[in-house]
Amino acid sequence: MRAPAIIAFAKDWHEDPTSNHHVLRELAKSRRVLWLNSVGTRTPKLSSARDLGKIRRKLGEFARGPVNVENDLWVFSPFAIPMHHSGAVRRVNRAILRATIGVLRRRLGLGEFHLWTFLPNVADYVGALGESLAVYYCVDEWSMFSYLDREETVAAERALLAKVDCVFAINAELAERKRAQNPATHLAPHGVDHALFARAMDDATVVPADIAALPRPVLGFYGTLRDWVDLDLIAQVARARPSWSIALLGQQLDDVSLVSGLTNVHLLGRKAHAELPAYCKGMDVGLIPYRIDERMKFVNPIKLREYLSAGLAVVSTPVPEVRRYERFCSIADGAPAFIAAVERALETDSLERRKERSAAMLAETWPMRVAAVLRIVDDAAASPRTGR
Repeated sequence: MRAPAIIAFAKDWHEDPTSNHHVLRELAKSRRVLWLNSVGTRTPKLSSARDLGKIRRKLGEFARGPVNVENDLWVFSPFAIPMHHSGAVRRVNRAILRATIGVLRRRLGLGEFHLWTFLPNVADYVGALGESLAVYYCVDEWSMFSYLDREETVAAERALLAKVDCVFAINAELAERKRAQNPATHLAPHGVDHALFARAMDDATVVPADIAALPRPVLGFYGTLRDWVDLDLIAQVARARPSWSIALLGQQLDDVSLVSGLTNVHLLGRKAHAELPAYCKGMDVGLIPYRIDERMKFVNPIKLREYLSAGLAVVSTPVPEVRRYERFCSIADGAPAFIAAVERALETDSLERRKERSAAMLAETWPMRVAAVLRIVDDAAASPRTGR
């Protein structure tokens, strides 16, 4: 019997890969998946060229219709009026999306389907689109993002948790918090594309020219440069050790002036996900320099398992999830301790240690993680509906 299709609310497909991408790409190997680009988690600013550009792009994608990107994964940008605070507008959006999903189901041959969401603000659509099961895959504590309205986000997610049949959360602390609102909450840690990142240890992998040109040792970080990245810490490390090169890869969505003027800090820009193993090969240490605040309890950095799969020594601030991997990582609080941890990592690293770190991630791949999630979903589908 053919597995139910999946229609999923997710972030925008073209953005840097996160668990949205890894999970849904894996699911699309065994069933048809319709990825719905973000319906928005905040009201856009018409004074923002970035927001206006996103609106124009989404309208073009809506007109184009669903696009098959790989295997049985289809990507589509639904139309939604970006005024989430208005009850009347939300009712209109629900009617538009219900009609749109009806058309897409006929066009793509979608019979029974499960509705998944990686976003917290879609409760209005749960139970209105014809799904036989609803899943919330919670990847963060959304209410703690500085660019979202905290009270609105809490209320939206509370309404969602009351409607879905099962919830997955990416670390134990987050799962515990969501389980208080929906007992059918399960732990679903991140996985890793081990085969891809292990290429960092392959002799045939060529280190990209921009990072290969930097004086060694090279301390590297990749990810979006936002307010959770501790640029003050990076600046202190760079000033204290001018002979070290610090390579920061990623889109700049926050003020980077603390580091942009330092001669040994190199802002190399956003890189394609497939290029990251080659960049890892050009690093001596992988950094996770996150600011430690309340939100960090709920964070599970995907790059942690990617660095380790690449064989890299890892130095991190005290992110709780990273502490679970202290056998393979160094944890340091404050610039002096961070510098000392990097020095130890450089002194003690070896090919044997790199192989050990990489091999440890073989049991944490995305196919294994998604298979475990699907077993729970299948059990939920076989049980009486919770009612919504």
